[in-house]
This record gives sequence, structure tokens and C-alpha cells, in this order.
Amino acid sequence: MSYFAVAFGGALGALCRYWMYNTWTKLAENQFPYVTLMVNVAGSLLIGVAFVLLVERNHIGLEWRNVINVGFLGAFTTFSTFSLDALGLIEQGQVSLAFIYIISSVVICILAAWLGITITRLIM
Repeated sequence: MSYFAVAFGGALGALCRYWMYNTWTKLAENQFPYVTLMVNVAGSLLIGVAFVLLVERNHIGLEWRNVINVGFLGAFTTFSTFSLDALGLIEQGQVSLAFIYIISSVVICILAAWLGITITRLIM
């Protein structure tokens, strides 16, 4: 049953990432990988919310951890794409832009996870 839960969540996460990529890439037509950054920030925020609901408060039930954290968020977030985008910027000679992208991704995503945890703790 856990494999099905991960597969189901993963399919939904991948579809959401695909939708965001297709929707937002058209709006942000430049060299900075905004869509990957947005997906990683959203995933970080959602994993903070999920942590409080699934682990701390057990409002949803731990059985949903495989669906949400491992499946959905594992497929939705794009750390491997983040790595490839950063390397692409470096290979194009845009080292400054790559550095900004790497630092902003790490800092903003950690802050987003903290924000998700903090807000969810306050309202739950």
C-alpha cells in the first residue's frame, strides 16, 4: 500500500510541477530559472505545513506522509532541476547569476519551510 501511496502522490506532484512549468515559463521569459525557484519555494512552504499537520499534530494521519511528503512533494520539488539550472548558468559564463540563484534558492526555501511550520503551528 505504501508504494501505491507514493506513486499516487508522485503522479500528482509531477503533474503540478509540469503545470507550473508550462504556465509560468511563458510569463518569465529570460535566463534566470524563476520557475524552478518558485517550485522549490512552494515545495518548501508545503513541506513545513505538512510537517506540522502530519508529524507534530497528526491531524491528517501519518499514513498520508508517504502520499504528501515522499510522493507529492518529492515529485513536485525540483532540486535536481535546480542543480542543472545552476550548472547551466555557470557553463554559460554567468557565474554571478548562478551564485545569486543558488543562494536565493537555499535561503528562500529554508525560510519558506520555516514560514510553513510557523503559520501552521499558529492556526492549528
